[in-house]
Parts: sequence; C-alpha cells; structure tokens
Amino acid sequence: MTSIKGFFRGRTSIQPIWVFVIALFIFFSFMSEYFLSFGNITNILVQTSTIGLIALGMTFVMINGNIDLSVGAILGLAASLAVGLQEVSMTLAILAALGSGILLGALNGFVVWKTGVNAFIVTLGAMLGVRGLIFLYTGEQSFFAMNFAFADFGTSTIGSVPVLAIIFLVCALIMHLVLTRTGHGRNTFAVGGNPEASIDAGIRLGRHMMINFIIVGFFAALAGVLLASQMGAATPNLGRDYELWVITAVVLGGTKLTGGYGSIVGTLGGVLAIGILRNGMNLMQVPAFYVLVILGAILISVLIIDKKLNAPSTKEVRI
Repeated sequence: MTSIKGFFRGRTSIQPIWVFVIALFIFFSFMSEYFLSFGNITNILVQTSTIGLIALGMTFVMINGNIDLSVGAILGLAASLAVGLQEVSMTLAILAALGSGILLGALNGFVVWKTGVNAFIVTLGAMLGVRGLIFLYTGEQSFFAMNFAFADFGTSTIGSVPVLAIIFLVCALIMHLVLTRTGHGRNTFAVGGNPEASIDAGIRLGRHMMINFIIVGFFAALAGVLLASQMGAATPNLGRDYELWVITAVVLGGTKLTGGYGSIVGTLGGVLAIGILRNGMNLMQVPAFYVLVILGAILISVLIIDKKLNAPSTKEVRI
C-alpha cells in the first residue's frame, strides 16, 4: 500500500522547482524594468521552446530509467533535412525531418532493448554517428531556407503570442495528459520504478522503451524543424550541447536519474527556470558564462539535496 501511495504521489505532486521559478521571476522583475514586459515574457517562451520540446520526451525516457544523449544531433539532422530538401518539396522535407527523428529514436530503443547495453553508451555512440552524418550530408556547409513561408512560420504569431510558444505549451499539455491519464504513462512509472515487477505484471519492457525513445526522437526532430524555421537556416553544428541543457532542465524539474519518478509539470518548471535565468541575466548584462556556473551549482545542489532526502526511503526499499 505504501508503494502505491508513493507511486501516485510521484506522478501528481508539483515539484519544488516552481518555488525557484517564482523567486527568479520576482528577483528579475525588480532588477530590470524590461523583464515584465509582454514581449520579454513571450520571448522567454520562444527561447525555451526548443529545449522544452525535447525535454518533454526526455522526461518519459528518464522516468523509464534511461537517457538519450543523441537528441542534439537528431535536432541538427532534422533541421538540415528540413532546409536542404526544400528544393524537392516542402512537404517531403518536413516529413523526412520528422521521420529521421522517429527512425533514430526507434533505432536507439531497439539497440538498448536487444543488446542490453546501457542507454548512455548506445546514445553516446548515436550522438557521434549522427553528427558525422550531418557533416557528410551538408558538406560542412550551412543551408539557408529559400522558401519564405517556411522562414516566416518561425516568427509568426497568433494574436500577440508567438506560434512556437503555443506549440510548446500545447505539446506540454498533451504529454502531461499522456503521462498522468493513460496506461502508457502508468507503465512508464512502473518500468522505471521496478522493472522486475513490471515484467511480472505483463508489461513488455522492450516495446515500451522503444516507444519512449521514439517520442523523444520525434520531439528532437520537431524542435529541429521549428528552430530551422525560426533561423531560416541550418548549420552542421546546430543542436550541439542541447542534450546537456535538456537533461539539466529535466533533472531540475525533479525527474530522478534512476527512474520511476518525475512529471511534465516539473520539467516545464525546469525549462522555464533555465530560460528565465538566462534571459534575466542577459538583461542585467551579466556575462553568459556566469549562467553556466550558476546552473551547474544549482544542479549539483539539487542532486545532493535529493539524495539526502531520499536516503532513508532507499534503505527501507533495500531491506
């Protein structure tokens, strides 16, 4: 009974990251007169939408007890395909870009499933291999979008709200509902929390893992298409280090690296915390590298505090 209560509590509780988000919001509202402007708030949502979309899929993978380091490279490949194939067909370019993310996600999941090799190693290899494919495909050159409709989409708005921000928030809502209201969501927590019990319950772990890797691959590709649309271009290095930002956002949002615990609400808070911190310090004209120092310190602190708080319960489970 205790484990069942803990299971649902892990799925539904709002993570403490939102206290940090509110604190940042209040702090920067006093430090800069421009921070609270509508244009700046929407700008934060646009700036975080790319990392945020990938973080939605990464949340599922990490709750499962896995990780995907190839998302930045998948983003770069999808962006290059979305721009590079436009001369053939805009529809084909976008489908090929999204399809590449789905295919690579499925491949990552399949290899992890069938070989039993740790997902960290598998996706690290995928990250290097896909980045190499991008350089081969692009010839180490940047691609520029010649279709103005594609380039305009990335900067378009509905009313006064940017389309990219709307897409991100709608996807966050959908994935929150999937995680909390569907059988797949329940299985995601079950597999991450206790794989052996999940097998006994009839959950097919391999197929389930593949689905979550496909989800994160799709979101990485979607982020690549939207980022290329926003920039009107794609470069071979696009998406580099994005996997680190994404994992940081998900962990800040309360998802455990060991699996079995996390939420889309928490991930959204982690994404916004990074976006607000970067935006606010930029308005204060603080050098960008200070953001990295602060985020690194916060991330380590969060992990240490989490380990301290959960040490008694961990011992209890082992007994």
